[in-house]
Amino acid sequence: MDSSPRRLARAAGLLYLVNILLGAFGIGVVPAMLVVSGDPAATAHNIQAHEVLYRLGLTAQVAECATNIPLAVIFYDLFKVVNRRLALLVVFFTVVGTAVAAAGLITQFAPTLASLSGDVSTTTYSVTEVFFGFYALCLGYLVLRSTFLPGFIGVLLAIDGVAYLVYSFADLVAPGFAAHLVPWIQLPVLPSEGLLCVWLLVAGVNVERWWGRARTAVKESPTPMEVPA
Repeated sequence: MDSSPRRLARAAGLLYLVNILLGAFGIGVVPAMLVVSGDPAATAHNIQAHEVLYRLGLTAQVAECATNIPLAVIFYDLFKVVNRRLALLVVFFTVVGTAVAAAGLITQFAPTLASLSGDVSTTTYSVTEVFFGFYALCLGYLVLRSTFLPGFIGVLLAIDGVAYLVYSFADLVAPGFAAHLVPWIQLPVLPSEGLLCVWLLVAGVNVERWWGRARTAVKESPTPMEVPA
C-alpha cells in the first residue's frame, strides 16, 4: 500500500517539473528572445527570422497543456483520501483551465502562423489533435488490458495515437515536413477507430469478462475505512 502512493507522488513531481520547464521555455524564454516591447514591427521581423524558435515556443505551450490532464488525475488519486469532492474539483478546474488555455493558444498564435504558413485551420487542427492523440493512446491501453475487448484493437488505437501526435507536433514545428507525412500518417485512423466503432455496435463487450474486471476493481479499490492512517 505504501509504494503505490509514493509512485503516484513521484509521477506527479516529474509531470510538474516537465510542466514548469515547458512553461518557462514557451512563456518566458521564447518571448524574451523574440518580442520587442513597444515595437510590433521588430517583433514580427524577429518571428519571421526565427520561425522555428517561435513554433517551438507554441509547441512547448501545447505540450504543457497536455501534461495538466494526467497531473490532475494523479492529484485526484493522491488526495481523494483527504476529500473526494475537493479532489474532484481539482480535476474539473484543471480541465476547464486547460481547455481555456489551449483555446487561447489558438487565438494567440494562429494569426501570426497564418502569415507564415497561410492556414489558420491547420494550426487549430494540430493543437486539437495533440489531445486526441493522448486520448487514443490511453484508450488503446485500456482496451488492450480490458480482456473484454479484442487486444489487437487496443494496439491499433495506440498506433493511431502515436500517428496523431507525430503529425500534430511535426505540423506545429515544421509544416513543410508534416505535409510529406500525408496521407501515410493518416492510415491508422480507419482500421483502429473504425474497427472499434463496428465492434462496439455489432459485438459489444464480453459481458462475463466485464463483470469479472468490475469485481476485481472493487476488491482492489479500498473504501475510506480501509485506507491506512
